[in-house]
Amino acid sequence: MTRQFLRRLYLFLIFVILYAPIVTLMVLSFNESKSRAKWGGFTLKWYVQLFQNESIMEALYLTLILSFLSALIATVLGTAACIGINRMSKISQSVIMGITNIPLLNAEIVTGISLMLAFIAFGIDLGFTTVLIGHISFNVPYVILSVMPRVRQTGNASYEAALDLGATPLYAFFKVIFPDILPGILSGFLLSFTMSLDDFIITYFTKGRGINTLSTKIYSEVKKGIKPEMYALSTLLFLSVLILLIAINFLPSKQKEKR
Repeated sequence: MTRQFLRRLYLFLIFVILYAPIVTLMVLSFNESKSRAKWGGFTLKWYVQLFQNESIMEALYLTLILSFLSALIATVLGTAACIGINRMSKISQSVIMGITNIPLLNAEIVTGISLMLAFIAFGIDLGFTTVLIGHISFNVPYVILSVMPRVRQTGNASYEAALDLGATPLYAFFKVIFPDILPGILSGFLLSFTMSLDDFIITYFTKGRGINTLSTKIYSEVKKGIKPEMYALSTLLFLSVLILLIAINFLPSKQKEKR
């Protein structure tokens, strides 16, 4: 009993450490007072002002567009890379996967500065395109690591049988291989979208004037003091991600029960 109680207490403390700051932020988003140390009553005015603030909405729109495009392109490139890597020899696969792990282990500030210097060296003006390329470059490894296990689990027998029956390689891929690796593709896309949505360092070094995502805008407002509208926006983003995770985890289980 004592050991079980300690395990539960340890687990409870871990969750408190993880989510206490988020709960605090959510409470502050409903605080009438701008002061974080004083409760001024319940209000929804910060949510109303959030959608009336043009600069925040522009940053949110740019962040969502950037995250979606980078995740989509990275998912396509990463999935195609997994198909190619799976056709290589074991030694070549080990080398390529080792190179893929380098951006994950490398510090983001090194990647951000390297991309900035590369763009400047090639005479590319910093702007939305450079930020998009930077996000794609660090999203591709996450997609490869998400899709590659599914590709290895999928045997080539069904694909080769489809080719023998007269199917074209493209038709056989979408009808035989694609359904099996789809869960890995979705995981890679969602992971890339989340990483791109949250990124600050690479965005900071590759963006130009007039380009502001949520992370860079919050950083620029820290010196002035973060507006309560940002608390409301962070709360909405957290709830959106929570609902998405619940849907992803519970809908497949319900479908399996029906089957």
